[in-house]
Amino acid sequence: LKCLPEIPWGIPSEEFKRRRNLTSSRIFTIDPATARDLDDALSIESLENGLLRIGVHIADVSYFVHPDTELDKEAQNRSTSVYLIQQVLPMLPRVLCEELCSLNPGVDRLAFSIMWDIDNSGQIVDQWIGRTIIKSCCKLSYSQVQDIIDGRVTVNENDEVENCTEDSGWPQLHGGFKWVEIFDDVKVLHLIAKHRRVARFEGGALSLQNSRLVFDLDEDGTPNDSSLYEHQDSNFLVEEFMLLANMTVAKVIAGAFPDCALLRRHPEPNLRKLKELEEFCSKNGLELDASSSGALHESLSKLCEAHKEDSAFCSILMLYATKPMQLAKYFSTGELKNEEEWAHYALATPLYTHFTSPIRRYPDIVVHRTLAAALEAEGLLSGASYSGTSSIINRYITGPLLDKQKVESPEGQQALATAANNHKVPSCQELSLLAEHCNRRKLASRNVRDASDKVYLWAMLRKKEVSNNRDKTPKYSCVVF
Repeated sequence: LKCLPEIPWGIPSEEFKRRRNLTSSRIFTIDPATARDLDDALSIESLENGLLRIGVHIADVSYFVHPDTELDKEAQNRSTSVYLIQQVLPMLPRVLCEELCSLNPGVDRLAFSIMWDIDNSGQIVDQWIGRTIIKSCCKLSYSQVQDIIDGRVTVNENDEVENCTEDSGWPQLHGGFKWVEIFDDVKVLHLIAKHRRVARFEGGALSLQNSRLVFDLDEDGTPNDSSLYEHQDSNFLVEEFMLLANMTVAKVIAGAFPDCALLRRHPEPNLRKLKELEEFCSKNGLELDASSSGALHESLSKLCEAHKEDSAFCSILMLYATKPMQLAKYFSTGELKNEEEWAHYALATPLYTHFTSPIRRYPDIVVHRTLAAALEAEGLLSGASYSGTSSIINRYITGPLLDKQKVESPEGQQALATAANNHKVPSCQELSLLAEHCNRRKLASRNVRDASDKVYLWAMLRKKEVSNNRDKTPKYSCVVF
């Protein structure tokens, strides 16, 4: 806690000189209604050349969490926030999670931003990555965004939101913007995300969305009932741009530091279990092609569509389909010399990492430091000290295409080594040990979350059983876990 700045805290004036100032841009967050740690935000604007500029803005946690400090050691040891039904065990102190780092509306916040210029076909024409200062104009919930997408809420001629159904009402809007602008931004982002999602699955991606229980709790926190959480277009909107940000950063840090970049890979399925899945489907008269991630996704989609009236069947099929899948894992690029092993099977992408959730995941903080080193090296190669506001820096590393010749030149290697030392980028061996630790902690966290679900499920069924016994009416519950 002694590593934290004194409260109240304000952004130092020198940071405004080092960073790109986006506080006048229309930027907003989309999260669950109860979220208090807001680590990602979105923006979109039309450019004069007809392109659209889409921005993903991530809380700059690495500004507060410095390498080798007690705060850093504790965050590394925890590695991840742990989510239970009614509480969160945070990776970082709450003053960071919920205040200084959280992209709360109406206040200046430090961020790492990625902005892509996209043409009408959805292709990325240009991109910019750098440290910024942003000010979110509003905090939207997934349900509010879904209402906008579905047209259930509208904006009248006085720029007032009509037909709002949430008990909490509509959020406050900061920065002098209008709701009609926010609504338009959401709708355009949704269309682009929808096109990108279709393209991803056509390119071979696989989705195995498992059902997740959501509990209805009484005022004492006892579960009364449960339902299955349904992923909607609002979830997929955010997901698409976070995936794009993670893929973009993975490409940058792997290009800059091919021997010490922290990436995330997803190995191909277990062949024996995959064969068992095919045999199961064959015995039940179901056609399944598991020759690739894309073929498997298409087969499962067709089967679920054909049996969409039978939700139990679809749940069981998806449960069987997850059995052959191996766990995705963090790794150091220097550890695996065969770059084909770096790929992410489910996402069908050669490079992937975690960059978008630094408040709750330690690997993201390490990736932020590595990205900061890449940006500094780029500035050194351009003959200028790194500044997020500088327009003279040539994007040899962070542009759409890596200038491999420049990066591998003696001056390029010197610049990268200097920057890596300044930002304390871990060596290959240190990174391998860190990745192994984070993998263990992530699995443990998932096991705890699942155990929490089961405890609450047991409590709910027990409560129903007691209630049924009082009524002396036999009732039965069937739960697929």
